[in-house]
Amino acid sequence: MHSTQNERINQITFSTLIIGVDIAKFRHVARAQDFRGVEFGKPLTFENNREGFELFVSWFRKITAEQGFNDVIVGMEPTGHYWLNLAHFLKEEQVKYGVVNPLHVKKSKELDDNSPTKNDIKDAKVIAQLVKDGRYAVPSLPQGVYAELREAMKIREHLTTDLCVVQARVHNWLDRYFPEFLTVFKDWECKSAIQMLSLNLLPHELVSVPDETLLQHLREAAKRGLGLGRIQNLKAAAGCSVGIRQGSELAKMELKLLLTQYEWLQNQLKELEVKLDELLAQIPHVKQVLAMQGIGRDTIAGFLAEVGDIDQYRHPKQITKLAGLNLKTNSPGTHTGQTRITKRGRKRLRALLFRVMMPLVAKNTAFRALHEYYTKRPVNPLKKMQSLIALCNKLIRILFGILQKGHEFSEEKMIQDIPRFTEIPQAA
Repeated sequence: MHSTQNERINQITFSTLIIGVDIAKFRHVARAQDFRGVEFGKPLTFENNREGFELFVSWFRKITAEQGFNDVIVGMEPTGHYWLNLAHFLKEEQVKYGVVNPLHVKKSKELDDNSPTKNDIKDAKVIAQLVKDGRYAVPSLPQGVYAELREAMKIREHLTTDLCVVQARVHNWLDRYFPEFLTVFKDWECKSAIQMLSLNLLPHELVSVPDETLLQHLREAAKRGLGLGRIQNLKAAAGCSVGIRQGSELAKMELKLLLTQYEWLQNQLKELEVKLDELLAQIPHVKQVLAMQGIGRDTIAGFLAEVGDIDQYRHPKQITKLAGLNLKTNSPGTHTGQTRITKRGRKRLRALLFRVMMPLVAKNTAFRALHEYYTKRPVNPLKKMQSLIALCNKLIRILFGILQKGHEFSEEKMIQDIPRFTEIPQAA
């Protein structure tokens, strides 16, 4: 992976044809030029399908042959997800490609004509100019097990979101039709509570059902911890319930649908968890990562889904930048501004690292000790949030070392590397 602008610029020589492509949902626009900005041929508009992609490839290869270029690089603006099909097609054709930052396109489109006019043909030229200057990035398209892992985590996110919606709707139903239910069952998601709700009975209907019938129904799901006392308490709560009685038939149908959705989502999540275990088992050194106290399967699966193959990175700073955890400063002249993280890159990766840092600081001795050192050191102590960000970067370096080089994580070694660690317990 090319990490510096000089390396990217050095790829472009006098024998390189530069193609800029403005991406859209149905039609893309391409323009070709050399490293001096001299344009060749007319702009090409092609469809977002195989026929269009083949037309695009034959178009720039014809220009390459006529003008004597030796290689081609295609730059594109990653508009939504519409660029992915073209990127995968170019990779199959072994054509070099890169993506430019949409913000850079917006800010530099007035350099040539001093006009804020925006259209597809103009943007394609601006993209080509950015590629010429090395202002592009080579995207990491996941392959093999990493592509499967990314899709699995995407599915998991969708299922979790849908499950939260269903859970909220069940709470809404209980608040309207049986608000006293949760005074008897502390959690409606326990087996016995779901078994009771599966009867689809409103409170005024529940009180007329014999105790033994209800008890027998409950014990089909949970055989321990249930007795007539729980049944009698539930019927007493139902007898004085203030739940709504109007629209009862469709209310019961709504509850049945919600419980069906809830069960289906839970089953899908369990099936997905099995698949995640199978995928992680194919990736080297994952067991060493899972041996770290505070790191679970979902954490490492989410990390690898966003980062991809760790071998494509030469330094953990590349992953730090990918997560948007690298620092920025604003210090013009003698003024010293605040130092913040850039928040550029993959926000899911950044959020994942921050979420996992809470249990790590709580459960992992080494991370807890380092957090105490950062926040209590006599010189330049960090605020708690700053310390957590620094620890996120530390975690990236640790995961990089384990996954790429197979190192074993040692809490004792990490603690020994902390300056003046022995003074911290006394100060506390």
